[in-house]
Amino acid sequence: MDLPPPHTPPRRGPRTPGLRRTQPGLSKSCRGAFQSPRPSPRFGQADGTSEDSLHLDIRKLKEKRDLLDKEIAQLISEGYSVDELEDHISQLHEYNDIKDVGQMLLGKLAVIRGVTTKELYPEFGLDMND
Repeated sequence: MDLPPPHTPPRRGPRTPGLRRTQPGLSKSCRGAFQSPRPSPRFGQADGTSEDSLHLDIRKLKEKRDLLDKEIAQLISEGYSVDELEDHISQLHEYNDIKDVGQMLLGKLAVIRGVTTKELYPEFGLDMND
């Protein structure tokens, strides 16, 4: 029976004297209790206000969901399918990956030749909008 290798913590580089992550004056305030950036309801404030805003948010989300459901139904009625959409998205990702590699190669060639990539576009029959 093989035992798992012992866990060793990651090695840290040498410390640089005089450098700190925080300024000396800030270190105490950084160790204080957490304070949320969102204000808490004031004492004595009616809970109905908060509850009303939640109900309004829920109603808006339901309306948005209904609108999206209608758009999906319309697209399906026009002949679009989820599988077709997923295939199209996959092809777009592949195209973008290939384009990124092409841009990288053009950049390296431009550096070797000592020119800008813009100057290489006509040589390879590329349009600036490509």
